[in-house]
Amino acid sequence: MMDIVIRSGDIFLTAQLDDNETARRIAAILPITSEAGLWGEEVFFEIPLTCRLAPDARDLMQPGEIAFWPPGRSLCVFWGETPSSRKGEIRAASPVNPIGRVTGDVTVLGRVRDGDVIVVERA
Repeated sequence: MMDIVIRSGDIFLTAQLDDNETARRIAAILPITSEAGLWGEEVFFEIPLTCRLAPDARDLMQPGEIAFWPPGRSLCVFWGETPSSRKGEIRAASPVNPIGRVTGDVTVLGRVRDGDVIVVERA
């Protein structure tokens, strides 16, 4: 596992990357600076990585989970319902590769706006 930091404006979150292929590939390209997009209660942002769906890819997520969405080449951080969710669940647009989890209060990402700069780096 690797500790990382996710920053946007005055928002500062710590997170841990899992020990899996996608997470290792993302760790190898840190730091990453991108522009945030919002999709319900999910922040996503494009990163310079292409990879396939992992064997453990899924669309149902838990609050604070971080995943890579291969079709959009994007990192996604989930904290609540998205437009694909059914009542009470967190659902990605399509299967994603889980890569880690935020260790703090992920709901602060609700203050991020489309186009805000977002940075992911080693802690």
